Amino acid sequence: MASSARDIIPQQKEGNQSNIIEKINPKNEEQAKQIFNEAKKRLLSDSWKEISGDISASFTLTNAEGEKIERDAQTGDYFKIDIPGPGTKTGEGYDWVRIEAIEDYSTASAENESFGVRPAPNPHKNAGDKEAAHFFKDEATSNFLIERKGTIVSAAVYGRNEKPNLTTEKLSDKVRNAVVGTTAVMGLSIIQWKKLAKGLIGKK
Repeated sequence: MASSARDIIPQQKEGNQSNIIEKINPKNEEQAKQIFNEAKKRLLSDSWKEISGDISASFTLTNAEGEKIERDAQTGDYFKIDIPGPGTKTGEGYDWVRIEAIEDYSTASAENESFGVRPAPNPHKNAGDKEAAHFFKDEATSNFLIERKGTIVSAAVYGRNEKPNLTTEKLSDKVRNAVVGTTAVMGLSIIQWKKLAKGLIGKK
C-alpha cells in the first residue's frame, strides 16, 4: 500500500498529462468535514453525470461482468462510459475503465480518499480478449482524489500517459479512437473533469 494518496499516481512517461484541482474553503472545520464526507459518497456513487451538470459523457457503474449495479463502487468494478457519437465495436458501443484501487489515507491532520481507474477490456467479452475498449491506450490512468486539510476541501483529477488507442485490430475503432482520443488530449476531457471535480465538492 502506498504511503500517501498521491503515491498511487503513476509516473508520467509518454503522451499527455493533466492536473485538475478544484477547492472550496467553508467557514469552519465542521462544515469542511461535512463537505469532505459528502464528496467521498459522490465519488463512489453512480451519479457522476448528475453531479457534473451539463457533461458530455454518461457513466454507469457495473460489476466485473459488466452488469449495472446500485451500490458504492468497489475495487474491480467498471465504469461503462457513453460518449456522444459512435462507440467502438470492441466495447459494444461504449468505452470501459476498471477501478484499480480505492484507498483512504486519512490521518489526524488530514483526510484523503483516492480512486484510480485505467482503460480496460470489455467485461462482456471472452476473458482472453485483453484489448482495451477505450479511446486511450491501457497505459493511461485517471486518479481522483478528495482531500481535506483544515477547512480547505479539494477534488482533483490526475491524468497520466494519455495516448489515443490506435493498436486496436478493428479499423473503424482505430479511426474513432484517433478522433476521440485526440479531442480528449486537446482539452475536452479537461472540461469534463473540471465539472466533475466541482460537482464532487458542491462548488458552483
